[in-house]
Amino acid sequence: MSSCKLSSYLYKQSIQCRLYRPSSSLSAAKLARKWTQGYLVHSKYTHTHRHMSVLCQNCQKKYAFSDISLNLTRRSCKTLASTTKKKKKKLDPSKFGEGKGKKIVDVEKAMTVSSLADAMGVKRDHVYDAMEVTSNLNRFKPDTILDFDVIRDIIKKSNMVYTFKREETSQVEKKSLDAVRRPPCDPAVLKPRPPVVTIMGHVDHGKTTLLDYLRKTSVAAGEAGGITQHIGAFSVSLKDNQKITFLDTPGHAAFSAMRSRGAHVTDIVILVVAADDGVMEQTRESIKFAEQAGVPLIVAINKCDKPVADPEQAKRELLGHGIQLEDFGGEVQAVEISALKGTNIDILGESIVAQAEVMELKADVTGLVEANVIESKVDRGKGPVATIIVERGTLKKGCILVAGKSMCRVRNLYNEHNQQIGEAPPSTPVEVAGWKEIPAAGELILEVESEKRAREVIDWRMQHEKEERLKQDAVVIEKKAQEQHKAHTEKRKVNSLLTWKEIRMRKAAEQMKLGKENVKSDHPELNIVLKGDVDGSVEAILDAMATYDSDQCTLDVLHCGVGVVSDKDVEIANTFDGIVVAFNVVVSSSAETLANKLGVTIQKHSIIYKLIDDLKEELNERLPPVEEVSVLGEATVLQPFTISVGKRKVHVAGCRVNKGSLKIGQQFKVVRNQETVYEGQVTSLKHHKDDVKSVKKDMECGLSFKENIECVNGDVIICYEVSHIPQKINWELGF
Repeated sequence: MSSCKLSSYLYKQSIQCRLYRPSSSLSAAKLARKWTQGYLVHSKYTHTHRHMSVLCQNCQKKYAFSDISLNLTRRSCKTLASTTKKKKKKLDPSKFGEGKGKKIVDVEKAMTVSSLADAMGVKRDHVYDAMEVTSNLNRFKPDTILDFDVIRDIIKKSNMVYTFKREETSQVEKKSLDAVRRPPCDPAVLKPRPPVVTIMGHVDHGKTTLLDYLRKTSVAAGEAGGITQHIGAFSVSLKDNQKITFLDTPGHAAFSAMRSRGAHVTDIVILVVAADDGVMEQTRESIKFAEQAGVPLIVAINKCDKPVADPEQAKRELLGHGIQLEDFGGEVQAVEISALKGTNIDILGESIVAQAEVMELKADVTGLVEANVIESKVDRGKGPVATIIVERGTLKKGCILVAGKSMCRVRNLYNEHNQQIGEAPPSTPVEVAGWKEIPAAGELILEVESEKRAREVIDWRMQHEKEERLKQDAVVIEKKAQEQHKAHTEKRKVNSLLTWKEIRMRKAAEQMKLGKENVKSDHPELNIVLKGDVDGSVEAILDAMATYDSDQCTLDVLHCGVGVVSDKDVEIANTFDGIVVAFNVVVSSSAETLANKLGVTIQKHSIIYKLIDDLKEELNERLPPVEEVSVLGEATVLQPFTISVGKRKVHVAGCRVNKGSLKIGQQFKVVRNQETVYEGQVTSLKHHKDDVKSVKKDMECGLSFKENIECVNGDVIICYEVSHIPQKINWELGF
């Protein structure tokens, strides 16, 4: 292409492609020279157009002349840019070069040992080994923060490649997929419902006996130890066919969580106070729970048939705890009853009905079900079951329920008499079978449209819980990283003032210290696998164990759950040299056989305070005995001498006993200038020429020691006895 033709072409292109604004004072030849000046490989315009570049005056970018096609016109600079500048793709390090075929690990600039192991898909021991090889590090904990250099070396040593995690740039919050309560419905569709009444009070004040009379049954006689250890739900019909749902909560100190749960799902609280005992610890606690839940109280003063009963004293004690009874001008009803003989039980029922009428209790019987888990367990014939009270809607067979991270397709509904029922309206206590897993006591139950929706809710809750846990871990990681950086800075500041020899000595001392820490501790410990009949019982036992704070022996719960003791439980206990504690559950025959074979102890209990007592005894057995030294006698060396026994010379200490007596077979020590030079036993003890077993005060004797040491005048010889006293654990629960 000649210079003239090139100039004419470039001039036309400048107008069509808008690469340069045309001017009347600028000729085509000058324009061509301006565009091509400085962009030719060689001088002048004799070379092909493929060696030329042009400059876009709009975007100030250079384009090769070959990119401007002679066959295409009216191209803007944006079109040219799209043809010349292709979008860069992120390269996959596992598909080329040194990283070909290797695993990719998503990393951050600072990670813990545990999080790095999870990202790599390996065990923590692999990370420890890699750190020892690459960084000469001896000991790291799972939550130790690693800097990026160490992370990179570990991944490289593991024959992997790394990429950095992409941070989420979107500020839009993720849409919640959780199931929630329905909004309040129109008051016109509400229908009356029975009141839910919780009976609370101190242990052995007659709560279960009161329910026995109402139900015409004998629950208390069947309770282990005569105390209630479960939360029970019953529906009782009074003489006028008025239905009341009762919750019986344990009064024992260990079941505080059950009482709290009962107070928060109830409409009315019946506070049972014994007329011969007055206000006790769990009575005060029940008052506090009722006040926190904001529910009205009705006081039932029980055991008024006893000769020593003093109802007025009990009322005065209640007044001292803020309970304003009607007898003293307040609003709280008080009924004097005898649950054993049935005295005034009808009056108590009328009081409950009257209080319920004042409260105008109503509920929506239509729509999706809302309920509360009162108790849960594994039944041998039904599988995982949960005792619930319906708050809203009508529960029927086939309903899909979600409680926490558990789901259920209702297979069967059972009433308190273990009879199948077709449906459960609001305020009805019912046992539900069909759970995939046991729901936790106290969980809110919500009905959803389908199993797919139930799985979606559970997945969302699990993911949300994981994200919250990661956020908490991130805060801890950041805090520990700052602490480690501060410690590293201070260490470098100190090292800057030391010589290299002093630094090496310090490192050697630290490694020796780490080596000592790696040795397994001889500190006593008791590991427990706990299995209970219901979730509430396991919860109460764990709460009782949480009060243990002694450092004499470590108490750890390896695993806890509801249901029969299985082989897996025995194997876990055997691995950690622990025991299995079974509360109100049976032990499978195979687990019993395996426990006998492995020597694993299985403790079976039905009463919680006896369980705690046995745990105390087990802890006591794990404690090493304390050595107690008792001084029996003391003597002073007057004259040491040597005798010949065959060809061997034996050193003998001639002594006079100053205190107590010296006895052969006991421990002796020789003290010289207030320092012990020998500790052990004697081989012979003589008085004059006779072998004796003991020498008393003011008597002279001759001693020869097992190690044949030579004594000097003035040495003090002490005879003492070592006794081993068993230790006792310091654990006070308050019951």
